[in-house]
Amino acid sequence: MEYSKDLIRQLEEKARTLRKDVVISMGVGVAGHIGGSNSSADIVAALYFYKMHYDSQNPQMEDRDRFLLSKGHVAILQYAALAEAGYFPVEDLKKTKEIGSYLQGHPDVRKTPGIEAGTGSLGQGLSIGLGMALGMRSNGIRRKVYVLVGDGETQEGQVWEAAMAAGMYKADNLVAIVDQNGLQANGKVENRMNTAPLTLKWKSFGWNVIEIDGHNMEEILTALDQADGIKGMPTVIIAHTVKGKGVSFAENVVGYHNGALTQETYQQALQELS
Repeated sequence: MEYSKDLIRQLEEKARTLRKDVVISMGVGVAGHIGGSNSSADIVAALYFYKMHYDSQNPQMEDRDRFLLSKGHVAILQYAALAEAGYFPVEDLKKTKEIGSYLQGHPDVRKTPGIEAGTGSLGQGLSIGLGMALGMRSNGIRRKVYVLVGDGETQEGQVWEAAMAAGMYKADNLVAIVDQNGLQANGKVENRMNTAPLTLKWKSFGWNVIEIDGHNMEEILTALDQADGIKGMPTVIIAHTVKGKGVSFAENVVGYHNGALTQETYQQALQELS
């Protein structure tokens, strides 16, 4: 499928906006997950502003696609997308992590409109997403559940239990997306508990596997659209990304998995993303 240059440009600009919102959400002197947020920003932009069906004024609309951020520690990215999609004011992003704010360090389904599940205890999102997908199928809701998983997160055994079950139940309305940026909190994934080869692992559990450049918007859109045509098995999109993408001093730097910005680096990040 061919996509117009205007569409690609608009979505790339939206991803840039999400990255800028992430920086604004962090502010100065408070640790935040800029690394994994920025690596996933193109994917999340494509989901919220191209692919998913939802109503920001009616978050509980039954006939909606669901998005679960299994790596819930990068909640500031989802908050940015929800704000830009109209779930709540963009100005509220500046209140992230404040006492009493409905925007906390991990997603809270009870407080934040547009959040489908409380996540951040790593490894659980795919199981929750599978349950939702099977429930939707049983109720005749012809929508999809998208679950964003970190590559370090795939070290959790529950991810593979869910993968095995999804393959067995032929959950073709479930799409997992692995943000493969190669870094986790304490170093390289391959040096901690190597999850490679991801493609062969997912295939062995009965999944349709698509590998893409997670910063190439056309490849992202193509993968999401291809997943619609897959019947009888779930789809996983393995997206090769750069941790901290778009902010030069944070790219491929482990320290920005969860790091604070100084006034100087805060201004530099905003300037680079403007």
